[in-house]
Amino acid sequence: MDSSASDCLKQIDELLAISHQSWLFGAGISFSAGIPLIDSLTKRIYAVADSPVKTLFDAIKTELSSEAHIEHILSHLGDYIAIAERGKDKAVKIGSGQFNLSDMNDAHDKILKLISETIRWGYKPAKDGASETAGEKGKSIVTIDVHQSFINALFHRNQAGIAERRGAVNLFTTNYDTLLEDALALCCCSYWDGFSGGAVAYRNYRYGAKEPDENFRAHIVKLHGSIDWYLGEEDRILRVRSGDLYPEKAGRVLIYPQATKYLATQRDPFAANFDLFRRTLNKKAENVLSICGYSFGDEHINQEIEFAMRSSENKSTVLAFSKGLNNKLNEWRKSPWGKRLYIISEKGLYVGDQGPYCSPTDDMAYNWWTFEGVTKILNCGAEGCVL
Repeated sequence: MDSSASDCLKQIDELLAISHQSWLFGAGISFSAGIPLIDSLTKRIYAVADSPVKTLFDAIKTELSSEAHIEHILSHLGDYIAIAERGKDKAVKIGSGQFNLSDMNDAHDKILKLISETIRWGYKPAKDGASETAGEKGKSIVTIDVHQSFINALFHRNQAGIAERRGAVNLFTTNYDTLLEDALALCCCSYWDGFSGGAVAYRNYRYGAKEPDENFRAHIVKLHGSIDWYLGEEDRILRVRSGDLYPEKAGRVLIYPQATKYLATQRDPFAANFDLFRRTLNKKAENVLSICGYSFGDEHINQEIEFAMRSSENKSTVLAFSKGLNNKLNEWRKSPWGKRLYIISEKGLYVGDQGPYCSPTDDMAYNWWTFEGVTKILNCGAEGCVL
């Protein structure tokens, strides 16, 4: 291994041990735990939906690209709900059908409920001759081993000698599942998520408020909501255990995908959580944002990263763990701040527009870009993953 490649690997290890550290996670980190990726989730929701939801689902799909998935469909439906609310007839035309506001709201709630149940209990689509497997209440197929291994590596190994001087690690996620929170609890790591209470809790963090600066090892910020968040009476946001009959839920499950124009995304908790993401990215101190399991398909998130990184005062570095290069990463590599972008891929390491360094031999491919691979880097160091 040449010296430049070795230096780059050492820089990865140093950046992962820096005091001001944040992570951004996407659906990819929960796939091996038994939670489907977005395309499989979309097919599953359609398969188990009732006839009225399927009819609306099909109508919306006629207006979207063939690659549209459940998050795009929910965003589109949210926009139509907002239009119908303003309209005189409280109805809109979608495709060749006419849909009233009440039916669209009902379909929206049903879709959110189906997403919540699928993610809570798990679903594995048919693959390589194996039949599909769907979890259900009392028979969950979701596992937590990989998440628990990551949390142990991040807080019990990677923090050796620096835990006392490191602030809370920010864990931002677009995922609706509760695996990160559960893994932190199982690993005895204290965390803050904006709620107060126990198994049933209320959200007491508001837009613009200051985060707690001590007593917590991690801050969990769920950018798109969670399967255990509900809108209660008087617009209270509650975290509720699955299966409880109380408190009475006055609204829908609080999960909202993408950067939809739907009114709720402009209010707490979503506006507050994106404000936390924005503030973290714009810290003037040296800061690292590590990205794993994220497909770079959410323009709202991408724009926040780009805006922060373009600032002349910004000292952040981005570590992108990705299977390969994509349009967004190639755009970032060529940007003025590209030299502060490290891309850890199956074909090696890219630093800005340079690389790949440490390319695998022959037809091999590294797995250090996966959630499991990142855990190995935290445990063994980057160089130990490419030798």
